[in-house]
Amino acid sequence: MARVEPEALAHYELARIYIAGRLSEARQVEELLGGNGVDYVVQVEPYRTSILFGPRNGAAFYVVDTQAEFCRQHLAAAGFHRGLLEE
Repeated sequence: MARVEPEALAHYELARIYIAGRLSEARQVEELLGGNGVDYVVQVEPYRTSILFGPRNGAAFYVVDTQAEFCRQHLAAAGFHRGLLEE
């Protein structure tokens, strides 16, 4: 399983689980999700790191809603806390 185009998961409810602010971080998240057999969609989206700085672009990760909690748990266990998005 791996990164797929949004159309591949169009018939499923998707959950945004993580937003990575750096390319190296996004690649690590991709390795973790792919290594756990999860299909995921990545889209570039704006996000804010604080109220002092303007929006930046990051890599937002989406998975099928029924896999969201599994993925969040694995991301947290691997130390990916900063960009972790709860329901």
